[in-house]
Amino acid sequence: MSDGLVKILDGNTFVVSDSRGDIEASRSDPTGLFSFDTRFLSRWVLTIDDERLNALSVDDLQYFETRFFLVPGTGTVYIDAKLSVIRQRSVANGFHEELTILNHADKSVNLQVRLDAGCDFADLFEVKDALRKKGTYSSRTSGGMLVLGYDRGPYSRATQISASAPARVDSEGLSFRVRIGPHGEWSTDIDVVTAQLGAGQAPKEGMDPRKARRRLQQNLDRWIGDAPRIECDWTQLKSTYRRSLVDLAALRFSPPIAGGRSLPAAGLPWFMTMFGRDSIFTSLQAIPFTPELAATTLRALGDWQGVRLDDFRDEDPGRILHELRYGEMTAFEERPHSPYYGSVDATPLYIVLLDEYERWSGDRGIVRELEVEARAALDWIDEYADVVGGTGYIWYQRRNEESGLENQCWKDSWDSISFRNGALPGFPRATCELQGYAYDAKVRGARLARLVWRDDELADRLERDAADLKRRFNRDYWVEDGEYFALALDQEGRQVDALASNNGHLLWSGIVDKSKAKAVARHLLGPRLFSGWGVRTLAEGEGRYNPIGYHVGTVWPFDNSFIAWGLRRYGFKDEAAQIASGILDAAEFFDGRLPEAFGGYERTQTKYPVQYPTACSPQAWSTGTPLLLMRTMLGLEPMGEHLVVDPALPSEVGHLELLDIPGRWGRIDAFGRGRVDVDKRRTRR
Repeated sequence: MSDGLVKILDGNTFVVSDSRGDIEASRSDPTGLFSFDTRFLSRWVLTIDDERLNALSVDDLQYFETRFFLVPGTGTVYIDAKLSVIRQRSVANGFHEELTILNHADKSVNLQVRLDAGCDFADLFEVKDALRKKGTYSSRTSGGMLVLGYDRGPYSRATQISASAPARVDSEGLSFRVRIGPHGEWSTDIDVVTAQLGAGQAPKEGMDPRKARRRLQQNLDRWIGDAPRIECDWTQLKSTYRRSLVDLAALRFSPPIAGGRSLPAAGLPWFMTMFGRDSIFTSLQAIPFTPELAATTLRALGDWQGVRLDDFRDEDPGRILHELRYGEMTAFEERPHSPYYGSVDATPLYIVLLDEYERWSGDRGIVRELEVEARAALDWIDEYADVVGGTGYIWYQRRNEESGLENQCWKDSWDSISFRNGALPGFPRATCELQGYAYDAKVRGARLARLVWRDDELADRLERDAADLKRRFNRDYWVEDGEYFALALDQEGRQVDALASNNGHLLWSGIVDKSKAKAVARHLLGPRLFSGWGVRTLAEGEGRYNPIGYHVGTVWPFDNSFIAWGLRRYGFKDEAAQIASGILDAAEFFDGRLPEAFGGYERTQTKYPVQYPTACSPQAWSTGTPLLLMRTMLGLEPMGEHLVVDPALPSEVGHLELLDIPGRWGRIDAFGRGRVDVDKRRTRR
């Protein structure tokens, strides 16, 4: 399944076009050339003799380059073309395009070739909300180059467009008068270079495009070569695994503070930047495969950890950021993302990632290096997260009422937290999975305190706090008549009693009493939550259930990967295999690239997973999902200096080998055979 758009990217620079390579963006349409949260090209249309071209095919060469094969004409009936056109495009500091026109006739042709160019310099927030610009535009030509500019006070952006062939340059594009001999060809190289300028700065030269492509290819080859190798009877799993590795490479983003190292950006097109929660979850998924992402994520998030009380940014001392942006609205404080701290799960998850990374890598040096940051994160849970006071739970309520996020958990859409009848609770709210993350953070923090920081007093306190939190949570959140955990507590301490996928995250965290785990697992694989493809975000039959509602009935692959991990933690191996099978089956319909979310329709009803219309793709934690599912199916767990392998694979997988798994043991192999029979229609009623 495809949305018909062609995307190439490198870090947070990306180009989204139609299948002809053309860009015709509206104010609310996320197509164009984007870099650092700004659209540097919103119009890019190729014509020959004033005629648009038709796409024959698109060659998806690599994540950073693509090739369009085109012919003139717009008719519905194809007539053998006398001309064909090849546009090869690659990301650099902007993008480089090699335009080639082939003459298939036995006579010479004279052509008028035109590239229309335009730029709205829209901030991504302006695109998302269809807002108007406040600055001024400029356009000038100089030495055969078109320079499109935008200025608002000290904030300046520019796009430079030039070609290797002689061109007539005007304020709206480039024109070429071309003569091609019989069976001949003509070509030109075109560079579109982005410039982010402060007062008095000159534009930088773009990198040589061929060197840039070679560098990106070599980097990708190293990335793939360093990851574990897979041998498997199920061909689709092999291709999905490679797709995941390539997409994860594409989404790597090196923020200025990371010293050239990379962490995962959240997803294309809306979230090509550093997100605390998303980077942490993706790093957790990828640890057995690419552990270096976790180390960079921990350091970068530690560098940006909150240090003061700032209501505009929802910042507290010790709090881990939610989102960092570089666009115009952030620069003028029309949005708080410089950075914004409006998530309450990233801070406990920071401790979870630090401990999980040490368990796999044996790198105690980073635990010592980040001791101050980790202690501050643990202190935040106790000192700032309980905004109600005296409950010992993590709550959230935005202090920035104008542009802050209302819901500061991973289900952050406006209607994601509701009662059974669909009513929305007031604020503050304490969603259930937040308490699980806090519990896990305290348990893991105690381990690090005792093992690395040599602080037994802190370790003892954290263990006591964790045990008390677990006891109170299993009392306060348990819905007796439904035998599941409430989605949240409202401001009055009442259970927000909708049945949701959050229960699976509770298993992953370990906060669930063993006596309750079986009932939770039964719900997760029951017909109200499990669609046959995966666990829905909200159970069928709840007041706000909608199979194509963002967080109220869709299936999120990342969500399912952590649910499967949680099921394995409590010994439900077959149930974890059932979820892994459904999600990996769905991946096949998306050519191995799982989207952010897809429809929660019953599998027997649709026969294929239904696309969610605005889902990000590629999206980091969806890209990491097959990796975590492979870990879960093989039962990979570090135990001291060793790696435990306890496979429980769906029968369709057949034989699975994961070779050269990196960790504190060096490199090791894991093997498994598919023995779990999975019901492809739906699970048990």
